[in-house]
Amino acid sequence: MTASAPAAASPHVMTTYGRLPIALERGEGVRVWDVNGKQYLDALGGIAVNTVGHNHPKLVPALQDQVAKLIHSSNYYHVPLQEELAKMLVERSGLTNVFFCNSGLEANEAALKLARKYGHDKGIDKPVVVVYEKAFHGRSIATLSATGNPKVQAGFGPLVEGFIRVPMNDIEAIKKATEGNPNVVAVFFETIQGEGGVNPMRIEYLQQLRELCNERDWLMMIDEVQCGMGRTGKWFAHQWAGIKPDVMPLAKGLGSGVPIGAVVAGPKAAGIFGVGNHGTTFGGNPLAMRAGVETIRIMEEEGLLQNAADVGAHLKAALERELGGLPGVKEIRGQGLMIGVELDRPCGVLVGRAAEAGLLLSVTADSVIRMVPSLTLTRAEADEIVALLAPLVKALLAE
Repeated sequence: MTASAPAAASPHVMTTYGRLPIALERGEGVRVWDVNGKQYLDALGGIAVNTVGHNHPKLVPALQDQVAKLIHSSNYYHVPLQEELAKMLVERSGLTNVFFCNSGLEANEAALKLARKYGHDKGIDKPVVVVYEKAFHGRSIATLSATGNPKVQAGFGPLVEGFIRVPMNDIEAIKKATEGNPNVVAVFFETIQGEGGVNPMRIEYLQQLRELCNERDWLMMIDEVQCGMGRTGKWFAHQWAGIKPDVMPLAKGLGSGVPIGAVVAGPKAAGIFGVGNHGTTFGGNPLAMRAGVETIRIMEEEGLLQNAADVGAHLKAALERELGGLPGVKEIRGQGLMIGVELDRPCGVLVGRAAEAGLLLSVTADSVIRMVPSLTLTRAEADEIVALLAPLVKALLAE
């Protein structure tokens, strides 16, 4: 798109998104510029994707180097970078092995296939997976069925069967919903729901759930697509509870913008897939693997986990100071650099108003302002987010 082209003009692209009239051209750190030269502070980070920020001085040359060597080869052959990235993920998760794909949806789809095969291997003809209200796992037919959002599902029935849905943070509810059902094989959830409104699972609930899965021989499958990869200040958000999953889908922040997905499996799930049980053309290609390896390397060299924890706490405290307690502000929640501000009314209009003010963010679940910036965000930049956002929220609440 040239600088003179109207930003909203994409007549040959399907209208699956309600886009803002903005076309971004370049980025640096947590700032981006549109084709007209206007600058924005990016508090959305490509929806929790741009882990190390835009145009990182170590990531860009590494990707250029890889593009010049080998972009794609196929999984008919060994890809040494797959083993390198898998080893990094296994070491940081304490799990066993990894399957690579291209997106969070694909990783979640693979997790559901793992659960079904786990059930079939135990002699269960119709395996059932427990999922959650307000969950979001993707838009394929199976992940859509696991998702707890009727709006996302509307128009795409019949949904896939084999799911039981329960509320979050209520161990008695899941016990009651599964009572006497021998077909349950897994529990599938996000440690912190993203699209559902930045809703965290409580630590004690996660621990109770781990015990229940052990007791009943279920797979604990934790979708860390949005809340993983250092976003909360630990590698994976469930680590705050001191537990380990059996299956952990990853994507978004793992490649800092290069499409990538991964399913990390613990001992209980590591051997479920055999040759021919699952596959992918693009998954695990050398470019995506190099992006993952370099992302983790940069995160460690620059202390980005600690930065996410520190700057996230600073951002949350600043939001509390400016907005907490205001009539109309229900809750400010989240952890690290995954923060939601819930209002008592729909606030989708803020996305456009914030962009006009030079701030990129999203509104999810109709009334929750979501911020998932790059993990390189500084305290000064966090203060800038609050300075831009607070007046917009106050003006909306006064309308």
